[in-house]
Amino acid sequence: MQGSNLPFLVWYRTMFLLSATKKGFSSKEIQKQLGLKRYEPVWAMVHKLRKAMGNRDARYTLEGMIEMDEGYFTVESSEIEKTQGGRGRGAAGKSNVAVMAESTQLEDVESGKKSSQCRYFKAKVLNSHKASEINETIEDSFDEKSIVFTDDSTSYVDISDYVELHVTEKSSEKLTKETLRWVHITISNAKRNLLGNYHKIKGKYLQLYLDEFVYKLNRRYFGDRLFERLVIANITGL
Repeated sequence: MQGSNLPFLVWYRTMFLLSATKKGFSSKEIQKQLGLKRYEPVWAMVHKLRKAMGNRDARYTLEGMIEMDEGYFTVESSEIEKTQGGRGRGAAGKSNVAVMAESTQLEDVESGKKSSQCRYFKAKVLNSHKASEINETIEDSFDEKSIVFTDDSTSYVDISDYVELHVTEKSSEKLTKETLRWVHITISNAKRNLLGNYHKIKGKYLQLYLDEFVYKLNRRYFGDRLFERLVIANITGL
């Protein structure tokens, strides 16, 4: 908040609005709710708060059993991307995101039926699909004693160097619905959330929107306490 021309009360009201619903508010809607004349200061303030959310979650690593896969998010293309076109990974209008979920596999002792629960998540926008960037993401995001589940992508060949165990499966419907279930639920929910609230997102800002989504997701049981946690994140996390 330091150096901002907006009053502290505006910041606190904005943090309340951001924490009041899991769906979130666009900067335009927050400007309307607060009755402010200028859009630009509101846009900058909201992005600073999203950055604080991302910095807060960056302090923690995932551990135990972890699912990891990639999703392709629609973003507003730059003029260069529109000219170049392209298809598949890294295509114009698409941004590649690594999504990670800390899951726990449970088995009923009597029935033998297996289920899973999920604790925490991470999402990282990737500039490429190179193994080197995947490795950097793994090193930053996972505890070294983790067990990681992925598909058999060639970009994941070095993951075992950074964790206790890396388990791969060939891409299939079973892999999506069972082994990587939480990752794909999260990818689907994130796409729906971003598209419904913000419609068009520039690729260079996608990480900030994902930071907000994941921050709330990781604190989905906080209820009214989410506001005070966001105040703390804003004070300590920028």
